[in-house]
Amino acid sequence: AATGAYVVPCDFSLGMLSEGKKRNPWLPLTAGDATKLPFKDGVFDTVTISFGLRNVQDTDAALSELYRVTKPGGQVVICEFSQPTWAPFRTVYTEYLMRALPPVARAVSSNPDAYVYLAESIREWPDQPALAALLQKAGWGKVAWRNLSGGIVALHRGVKA
Repeated sequence: AATGAYVVPCDFSLGMLSEGKKRNPWLPLTAGDATKLPFKDGVFDTVTISFGLRNVQDTDAALSELYRVTKPGGQVVICEFSQPTWAPFRTVYTEYLMRALPPVARAVSSNPDAYVYLAESIREWPDQPALAALLQKAGWGKVAWRNLSGGIVALHRGVKA
C-alpha cells in the first residue's frame, strides 16, 4: 500500500481484521474464508498469503480460490514455514526445537495450545517440492520457490496462464 498498490486484506479471523483496522484504517479489510473467497473472478494482479495457508482446512481449495480471483498473467506469492534444506539442521530443527517449543510454551504462555498447534502444523506441512506440486495442481504455472533461513521458511510463487 505504501508504494501505491491497491491492497485488499482478507482474513477469516475477525480479531485479526479488527487489529488490522486499528493499524490501517484506510484499507478495505474483508472477512473471508480462503476456500470460498468473497471476490469476483479475475480481479487481482497479485494474491498473497503469509503464514496462513497451513491453517486452512482444505489447501487445494484455497489454492484454487487464489487462482480463481487472480487475473490472467497475475501471480501468487505464498510465504510459509517449510523444511530446512541442510539435513543435519533439519534433524535438529524437527527433533529438538519442535519438541521443545510446546513444553516451553506451556511454561511461559497464556495460550500454550497455540504453540503446540504451531509445532504440529509445521511438522506436518508439505515440503517445498510438495507445495509446488499443489500449486501446479491448482493450475498455477512457472511455479518456483526461494528458501529463506535455510528453508525454515520458503517463498513460493506462480503465475496464472
